Amino acid sequence: MAQTLEHLSRKNDTLTSIRGIVHTMKTLSAINAAPYEQAAESIEAYHRTVLQGLAAFVYRTGGMSQLTEVTQPAQRLLVAFGSDHGLCGNYNELVAGAVVQYTQKQPMLQQHILCIGSRLANALYEHDFIPDAILMPPASADGIGRLAGDIVTHIERLGRGQALAYLAVTLIFTQRAKHGYQETVIRPLLPLDEALLQPQQRWSSRSLPDYTMRTKDLLASLIRNHVFASVFRASAEAMVTENATRLALMQQAEQSVDEQLDAVQQDLNSVRQDEITNELMDIVIGHLAKL
Repeated sequence: MAQTLEHLSRKNDTLTSIRGIVHTMKTLSAINAAPYEQAAESIEAYHRTVLQGLAAFVYRTGGMSQLTEVTQPAQRLLVAFGSDHGLCGNYNELVAGAVVQYTQKQPMLQQHILCIGSRLANALYEHDFIPDAILMPPASADGIGRLAGDIVTHIERLGRGQALAYLAVTLIFTQRAKHGYQETVIRPLLPLDEALLQPQQRWSSRSLPDYTMRTKDLLASLIRNHVFASVFRASAEAMVTENATRLALMQQAEQSVDEQLDAVQQDLNSVRQDEITNELMDIVIGHLAKL
């Protein structure tokens, strides 16, 4: 069906407006990802210090019996990181699918789910999974610490102050993959990795470590900071991935809009040329008719 000049002009204006919105969203995604990435790098340095402290503690004590009380936890907590922002594809559906698959492969324990984001909660509801609690994702990099603190508090409350003995904790989040893709990561947090409890392998300095705090208080503090840093890192990486995913989708959308704009511009030029040609022919025919 032939399109009129007016219709093509409106379509061109609409596509131009859409392209402006897409370009703005793409720019915002690139800008928003940077603070989260910086936060992830910063917490990595802090986490290395905490792990060094844990290595020193284990080396100094030669392996504490408190550290091995985690062999048979009675409960399992899944901390799943989703997104409450749109334009990031099937982000929440992928995380919800990972929760379902992980749960089906694990031994039957009393299961709890801590969900980050109401949209992820809706995705879990579709699989008949009901989260124990729903926390809001951070609106900025400054909110990651708040979220990590809330998660640690929830872990301690659920573990009755002895999360090592009563609770297995697993983090499920997304991280960046090659070529702008994303992948779902399932990372056990508690019980502690056995590699962290090997005194002969975890201390390389010739200076012998020592401490003055009560052993249980120091151990509790080290583990709490390890959990906090791990949760903080997972949250920051999830936010970086969300923005990276949105950026990739906006780039695809921008390319698609550009292709449509080119096609409309060609049609517009063709219709304009036809109208000009018709007007010239009318003038010529009118002039010839007067002769």
